[in-house]
Amino acid sequence: MTAFDLDSLQHDLQAKNPRTILKSALASFDNIAISFSGAEDVVLIDMAVQIKPDIQVFSLDTGRLHPETYQFIERVRKHYGICIELLSPDRDSLESFVKEKGLFSFYEEGHQPCCGIRKVEPLKRKLSQLDAWITGQRKDQNQDTRGDIPEVQLDNAFSAPDKSLIKFNPLLNWSSAQVWDYIEAYQVPFNSLHQHGFVSIGCEPCTRPVLPNQHERAGRWWWEDAAKKECGLHSGNLKK
Repeated sequence: MTAFDLDSLQHDLQAKNPRTILKSALASFDNIAISFSGAEDVVLIDMAVQIKPDIQVFSLDTGRLHPETYQFIERVRKHYGICIELLSPDRDSLESFVKEKGLFSFYEEGHQPCCGIRKVEPLKRKLSQLDAWITGQRKDQNQDTRGDIPEVQLDNAFSAPDKSLIKFNPLLNWSSAQVWDYIEAYQVPFNSLHQHGFVSIGCEPCTRPVLPNQHERAGRWWWEDAAKKECGLHSGNLKK
């Protein structure tokens, strides 16, 4: 896809509803996949399987997820009758990191090095095999890092010098309330941790419930500045 085509596609998809964006994404690319981890992603899966039943779906198994999250992944797999590819960290890199830094270095040194090994590197391996991917990003999840994302974009963080990668964000204009209205209306599976005060759910050591009226991302890396709350999967969102 040329830059001109991408600009034209973004113009056509601007402010369109998620289903329209998904249909366009799946019509534009055969080698495309949904990145799955949370409630937004299952909404996308629920929509996508109606368009393309054999849609590729992958999830990052960091080795530090909550037990409830692993159970959630299995429920989604069975509910939709789909394959979910679980991506694991490189064993040697992880063993060296833990040996040098311990299991909880992120509380003192920031989460990026740990996320880099457990999330970013496995994601990079997977995305190198794709032409496009679909994410559940929403603008209101973090105005500092996600407020300016478009419906479709060139993924500068993961494109290779000889191969462009396109990223679709069908839910970017939805609110959390719209996501949960859809989940309730269509009986979409969700992580049981949501019933215990967890809103945005990541790895167990780096996620905690939020208090009433707190922002949904407040429970993620709560010891760090809000403007830095990206694990690296969407590092292109961070303002220079």
